[in-house]
Amino acid sequence: MKKLIYLLIISVLYSCSGVKKTQESLNTGNYINAINSSISKLSENKTKKGNQEYIYILQDAFTKNAKRELENIKFLVKDNNPANYEKIFNAYNSLQDIQNRIEPLLPLYLMKEGKDATFQFKDYSDDIVKTKTKLSDYLYVNASNLLSSAINKNDYRKAYDDLMYLNQINPNYKDTNTKIEEAYQKGVDYVEVQLLNDTEMVIPKKLEEDLLNFNTYGLNDLWTTYHANPQNNINYDYALQVKFDNILISPEQISEKEFVKEKQVKDGWKYVLDEKGNVKKDTLGNDIKVDNFKTVRCNFYRFTQRKDVQISGTVSYFDLKTNQQTNSYPLTSGYIFEHQYANYSGDKRALESDFLNLTTLKQIPFPSNEQMIYDAGEDLKNNIKNILVKYRLN
Repeated sequence: MKKLIYLLIISVLYSCSGVKKTQESLNTGNYINAINSSISKLSENKTKKGNQEYIYILQDAFTKNAKRELENIKFLVKDNNPANYEKIFNAYNSLQDIQNRIEPLLPLYLMKEGKDATFQFKDYSDDIVKTKTKLSDYLYVNASNLLSSAINKNDYRKAYDDLMYLNQINPNYKDTNTKIEEAYQKGVDYVEVQLLNDTEMVIPKKLEEDLLNFNTYGLNDLWTTYHANPQNNINYDYALQVKFDNILISPEQISEKEFVKEKQVKDGWKYVLDEKGNVKKDTLGNDIKVDNFKTVRCNFYRFTQRKDVQISGTVSYFDLKTNQQTNSYPLTSGYIFEHQYANYSGDKRALESDFLNLTTLKQIPFPSNEQMIYDAGEDLKNNIKNILVKYRLN
């Protein structure tokens, strides 16, 4: 019972806290937050007595927000600046969206007043359409002018952003899709990828192909395109050079470690004797017997095969317009081959299960140097990706 009362008190306090925070949003002019919180609560249960305050808050916040937004729109229209079209368009859409979210909740009954809450809805569809037309014209003209007067790639990217937004609010407007493609092609950085091997070791062909396949890197970089096989019809902006300076491969090693293991194991049974050396009897007169234990011993020999490779180099960017190196970053990678097996002499009952498992394994052939380099490829690829993500061109 006490637990139930405690939970009830906590629930009431939590509810009061939610109303208080929503009221604070209303009082400080954060009408959108007050509207969102009220709609969220009323969507859960609009007839709950504890949610009555949210109806009053929603009614007040809706009216005040609409008044403020319409006054702001009136000012922006009076300012007569085409750059304001987006703000006006978004404001009308916000007003319409709020109405659309409140409408499914209606009617909202005010218990104290014995009537439904009042919301003065307005149809903003004509305003949205008219503003969208003006905004579309503005975005199209502005992006077209930017395309024709662009000085650098950032100008093309700004035009691309405007055109993508235009296509979002007004799909297939004029030749927007064609201009989007033009802006993208002129705004993207084309990078020629080069792989250089300054070591005395051979880089496996499959590893070269994996490293140069930038489609598998998951870079998600809109404005950078990497080509391992340069195309004649593209003027490349940068070269990305992945250079290997040193590849160190250790000798094949087998190390041995000996363990001496002892354990008490059950070995038959024995009689329990009293102080005089006679066999003890239980209450039924039977001889008392107990398990007999003895210490067993085993010499365990664990062998570890090991071979490792360390690769070092650099990842460098070159500006092909100036033929200057712009940045260079160290690249390191490694791979360790390790295999364990074991044998023993003595009583294997002294060994734990993980030791016993090793005794079932045998020595295996060491990987070739070429295989070691290839096995380091996954780590190498991740390190190259980390450099490309951390030090983007744009």
